[in-house]
Amino acid sequence: MKKILAFALIMFSQQALAEKVTLMLDWFVNPDHGPIIVAQQQGLFKAQGLDIEITEPADPSTPPKLVAAGKFDLAVTYQPQLIRDVVEDLPLSRVSTLIATPLNTVMVLKDNGYNTLADLKGKKIGYAFDGGLVDATVGTMLSKNGISIDDVELINVGWSLSASLATGKVDAIYGGYRNFEMHQLSMEGFEGKGFYVEEEGIPPYDELVVVANSNKIDKDMLRKFNRALELATQYTVNHPDEAWDLFKSYGDGNKLDTELNRRAWKDTLVRFALRPQAADLGRYDNYAQFLFDNGVIKTLPKATDYIVQ
Repeated sequence: MKKILAFALIMFSQQALAEKVTLMLDWFVNPDHGPIIVAQQQGLFKAQGLDIEITEPADPSTPPKLVAAGKFDLAVTYQPQLIRDVVEDLPLSRVSTLIATPLNTVMVLKDNGYNTLADLKGKKIGYAFDGGLVDATVGTMLSKNGISIDDVELINVGWSLSASLATGKVDAIYGGYRNFEMHQLSMEGFEGKGFYVEEEGIPPYDELVVVANSNKIDKDMLRKFNRALELATQYTVNHPDEAWDLFKSYGDGNKLDTELNRRAWKDTLVRFALRPQAADLGRYDNYAQFLFDNGVIKTLPKATDYIVQ
């Protein structure tokens, strides 16, 4: 009885001493967040002395703003968004990478005769939001294929990307993730084809990153956070089926155990950053230069000013 009581006291003491960290995701939990969820489910954050509270946002643009305002400790966001936020003087620093490659594509339906992006001349391209980045990205991709953005019609279709493509409302979509929308189309009986941004003239970038408030950098906490992420990523890559079981068990009602998530999980495994803390500064500067050259940002930030390694 005394041993049981002593063990309970030790466990209670460890939990009481764990550092509370608030983390807001960029959107509802999905396979892109695999390392975070696996680390949580495996107790890897707790093993590092961290008590991570994970929150889902109603709007993917708000998490970095809430970190900048001191409302959350960490947030998941996108490298393109981070660079623009930094230029707007939000006190944000990239501290981790979740997805180390672009996921965005220009997507069409296969067998519709679109062999290259040049075949979209005179066609309609749907997008979800963020017109400035759409113009820069799609415009560059089209230019590489001999046409301009003036040769297509851009239509804001909201979040109905795959549905707009499947129903013929548009001929192509930009913003569809290669690991999600492609499967959504397949499940509806359509076969998609993606033109990958990094193969069509866009500098490669990290799709999903974690940011902290630049004025409140806690290097010890971040070291522990990244160590847990690294261990979770290693486990996920080495044991994808077991990691999937951990992932789908997160939350209430097994709501993550869906056909779409199962398919996306397999495609996302190769995208996870094996070294979450590491960052290629030159790669960040190259993408910032792309944004600057295309008028998306008005000043050119240096990666050394907003990346913590």
